[in-house]
Amino acid sequence: MATAVAAAAAPRHSCAKLSVAVEDPKAPGGGGIFVKATWLPTRFSLAVTDGAGAWVADASDAEVRLRAEQWDQPVSEYLALAERYLAFHQPSSTYSFHEAGAGRRLSWTFEKQGTKLEWRWKLQPAPHPQQTIAEVLDFLMDANIRLSEEVVRKTQSFEKVKQEAENCLQQSERFNNEKAEFEQASFTKFVAVLNSKKAKLRQLKDRIAALESADKAPKEEEQQEEEGHSTDRTEPIEDASDKDQSVNDEPSETGSGGDPHSSPEKPAAAAAAATSRGRRGRKRARK
Repeated sequence: MATAVAAAAAPRHSCAKLSVAVEDPKAPGGGGIFVKATWLPTRFSLAVTDGAGAWVADASDAEVRLRAEQWDQPVSEYLALAERYLAFHQPSSTYSFHEAGAGRRLSWTFEKQGTKLEWRWKLQPAPHPQQTIAEVLDFLMDANIRLSEEVVRKTQSFEKVKQEAENCLQQSERFNNEKAEFEQASFTKFVAVLNSKKAKLRQLKDRIAALESADKAPKEEEQQEEEGHSTDRTEPIEDASDKDQSVNDEPSETGSGGDPHSSPEKPAAAAAAATSRGRRGRKRARK
């Protein structure tokens, strides 16, 4: 069941240009080869060309499983590591492509736990070299077209985003200017309102001060009038006492002709009592 699912999985294709060491740098290809690979869950295939010839390799499920066991790796991990070095040129790896009998041997190096290791795969001459080279070129042309279209889309998207960013920047600047103008206008209105309130408060303070001063003046006048009345009231008292004294002095003259039983002190006491009652009456009236 698992094998059927793996076989039904869609293959992945890759093509990379690898810089390799060659026996004759002047030979066709000049140290560069194109490796087209088809990756499946349990196997892979290679088609290699240097522009003059073509070679192929078809790694079966059994061969891949045997290689993975030799390296103490699961099949999936072995394939992932092979794809990493054959689908993309790794600068840290050393690639070589040398003759091996009737075919060629492709090898590459990698490091694992500080140890430099090398993997090799032998390729056989392609049955139809021109067709294999054409397939590699077609794949490269299709990939180039897809990349060109992707670049165009990315460029257009970038330009669109750039234009939107510029529009946003302009809008942000406009908002900032409007905000500054609004704040300035609001501040000006606030200052005007604040100044008017201050002027109103000053007017109210002046009115309060005027009312206090106006209320204070009548009180001072009343106090002065009370002081004047108190002075006036003391004078009649002195006159009354003087009169009382004069009354007290008169009996010497009238006592011989009047009633011998009448006392001259009674009229004086009556006058003093009347004066005292009049003084208390005036105080109650003022209160």
